Formats: sequence, structure tokens, C-alpha cells
Amino acid sequence: MDNYILTLKNITKEFPGVKALDDVTINIERGTIHGLVGENGAGKSTLIKVLAGIYQPNAGEVILDGKSCRFQSPIEARRAGISVVHQEIKLAEPLTVAENMFLGNLMMKGKLVDWAGMRRRAQEIVDELGMDIDVNAQVSSLTVARKQVVEIMHAINNNSRVLVMDEPSAVLTDRELEVMFRIVKQLREKGITIIYISHRLDEVFDLCDNVSILRDGKHINTLPIGEVDRKGLITMMVGREMGQEYPKVAATPGDTILEVKNLNCGILRDISFSVRAGEVFGISGLVGAGRTELARAVLGIDHIESGEVYVRGKRVHYHTFSDAIRDGLGLIPEDRKLQGLVQIMSVERNTTLVNLRRVIKGGVIRKSLEHSLSEEYAKKLHVVTPSMDTEVQYLSGGNQQKVVIAKWLFQESEILFLDEPTRGIDVGAKAEIYRLINRLVEEGKTVIMISSEMPEILGMCDRIMVMHEGHKMGELDAAEATQEKIMALCT
Repeated sequence: MDNYILTLKNITKEFPGVKALDDVTINIERGTIHGLVGENGAGKSTLIKVLAGIYQPNAGEVILDGKSCRFQSPIEARRAGISVVHQEIKLAEPLTVAENMFLGNLMMKGKLVDWAGMRRRAQEIVDELGMDIDVNAQVSSLTVARKQVVEIMHAINNNSRVLVMDEPSAVLTDRELEVMFRIVKQLREKGITIIYISHRLDEVFDLCDNVSILRDGKHINTLPIGEVDRKGLITMMVGREMGQEYPKVAATPGDTILEVKNLNCGILRDISFSVRAGEVFGISGLVGAGRTELARAVLGIDHIESGEVYVRGKRVHYHTFSDAIRDGLGLIPEDRKLQGLVQIMSVERNTTLVNLRRVIKGGVIRKSLEHSLSEEYAKKLHVVTPSMDTEVQYLSGGNQQKVVIAKWLFQESEILFLDEPTRGIDVGAKAEIYRLINRLVEEGKTVIMISSEMPEILGMCDRIMVMHEGHKMGELDAAEATQEKIMALCT
């Protein structure tokens, strides 16, 4: 047991009507990177919140360095040496890097704050990690990747012995990932234990020494990463054989349904492409390439400076997104929580929100009709929810994404832009999203997929357009596309 820095022993956590964790026991070895995987809703976040003192377990205990602990707050957990780098960055943006690193733990000289001492110590940590970050810079001026590094430095400054990283790579480019991986490995060499949560299984295999699998609130297994392969790990996560990871079906595209000619808007320069009915058209490129900006311009969210857009052969000029919606276009946005859903509204109302006309009779929303129609779409997409009245904020990431898709199916959109459609969701939910994409194209609808995940683009798209810094660099058919060719164009 001396080899274990942390044991989560017989942890049970219940919420009204839900047992989120059921007698979970996991041992974490000292000075290792320990992967924690499972589908959305498997209990990973709940377990971490128990460890961090955000939730109190109904049963069980946290044993840190052989001592039983019961943290009543995150402050108590931090004081004991446990820090969490959350998926959603939690920093004081107006403050400097150094000030953020010392939040809750100011250096004092007598009764005064030792600002100079804090800056010196902050610079020492920056130098230790080999980072080029100005400790006097305002955090709001930093990239997402550097903000995550500041959170890690805050944990180091608090003398953390256990660092939990929750989906740290979700919004990072490949280059930023390399830096993040280097830092994680450095921390392991310093003796810090890392609990690494990720839906990207390649990262788990590249980084982790051991991995624990949760499913439906239960601990399924913990084993050295060398004793399991990708297929075996996925099977333990979902409880069944997954079959093909990218179940692409052969499409028979129809006539051109969307055409863009010489579009200029913001960073976008002279973009031209066309998409046919019943195909999956991929848009690839590194972060900052202009992929999301292109979707926003075509959909009327951003004003086009010059260029032409044709839908079904007819030139259009959408002044607002509402114009595009009425013309049969829809957008599943990159940020589903802020842009795709109203978090405090029910599953039912989010589903019908963009097309309330279907459920209004005589100027009044017919609740029974709204309920039956939204329930029909939820069943089609296998949305897991306690009820249709449940607020979407309480659903897992994968189920939230399905509600966003249900909204646009309810609107009966013919052309769907999917911006990072599987970001932050598990392999099981991804497979369902892919099967849904297949169903859409079989019905003659058109899917335009924007994705940073190269295997996803290669596995699901019929044609792929590659962008770099607002320019179209080339277009590839699925048969000729390779990761090397796409990366060559991306860069």
C-alpha cells in the first residue's frame, strides 16, 4: 500500500433518483500518470468532485498517503495537496499570470503582500517548465493553451501532490498538445501524480502508466496501459463490442445544393466550394484556419464583404441566421453549452425552440403536442434523460449534443453544418452521432462537418476541403485523402 498515494475506497454518491457512483474503489500509484476513462455519464466527473471536496460521498472514503480524509470544500482538498485543472478554465482573467498563480495563497511580507516575491517565484516556475510566458501579462490576453498552463502552475505553486486534469486537450491544437504532454511528463518526473481524464484514447495510450475504467457509476477495471489495447478498452467502457469505429456508408450524392464563390469575410479570402445533396463534406484545418468563420459567413451570422452564395441554384444573401434557418440551413455549433442550448430550459423546449410554429395553435403552445413530438425525436436519437422536463444542464455532454441535433431535425433542416460535432463526448456517443450522420445523408440531407479530429474527417467524409489562415488550400476525395496529405495542406 505504500506505493499508493491515493485510494478512493468504496465511494458511493447518490442524487435524487440517480446513483452516480456505486461502491467505486480505485488505487492510484505514486508518481504516475493514471488515466480515467468512461462514457459520458459513467461517473468520472462525480468521482473527481468527491476527490476535490465539491461533493460529499454518501459512503466510502478518500485515503491520501495512508490517511483517511473527508474534504468539506475544495479549499480543504487543495491544502491537502489535491488540485484540479478543469475542462472549463477557471481563472481571474483581469489579473496577471503571477497574481493568478498565487490566488488563495498570497505571499506576505509582514502585513503587506509581497508582490515582488510573488513575481520572482512565478518566474521560477515558468522557467522550470521551459515556458515563454510573461508573468506580468493579463490572463485575458493568453491563448487557451497558455491559460491551462497557468492553472497547472497554480497547482505547482500550491505544492500539489495529486493533479487532476479533466479533458485538458479538448480545445488545443496539435502543437499546443505537444507542449502540454511535455509538461505533464515533467510533472511526473518531479514526483507529482497525475489523474488524466480524456475521451481521446490515443492520448491515454501515449501518456498514461495505468488506466481505470468506469461504466454506469461502477468501477470496471484498473490495469497497466500495456495490458490492454484500444478495442479492449472501448469494450470495457461501453460494455459491448463496438464494431467499426467510423461506420461510413457509401453515399450517392445528388445535385449541387450549396455553392460558395469567391467569398471574403474577416480572415476569409476568396473561398470557393460546392456541396451536393446527400454527401458529407468535410472542412479540415488547424485552429485559426477560419473553418467556423466560414460557416458563420455562409449562414448569415457574420456579414459577407464580397462573394456569392447559392442554395439550390438560387443566389441568396442572408442578413441574419434566421433567414438561413427559414431556407432549410442549420448549425450545430462548436460550443453547444453557450450557443447550442438554453441550459436552464427543458429537453422538450430546447428541441422545439427553433420551430415553435409546429406546436402553436391559435397563438398558444399546445403542451401535449410539444411533448409528444419532442419525445419522438428524443427516442430517435436515443437521448438518455430522466424526463423530457429535465433541464439540459443536467444531461451528459453526449446527450446534450443529441438534443442540439434533435432541435435541427425538428426544424427539418436540409443542410446541416456540424462544427466539432463529437468534441468532449465518449466513443459510444460518437458512434451514435456517426450513425445519425449516415441516416441523414441516406435521407438526402447534406452534412458539412468541421472537425479537428483527423481520423473522424477521414472516416466519415466523402470530400474534404482543407483551410489554412483563411484560405482554401485544396480539396481531396475520400479515396485519395490521407492524414499526411491533409496535414501538408493544413500547414
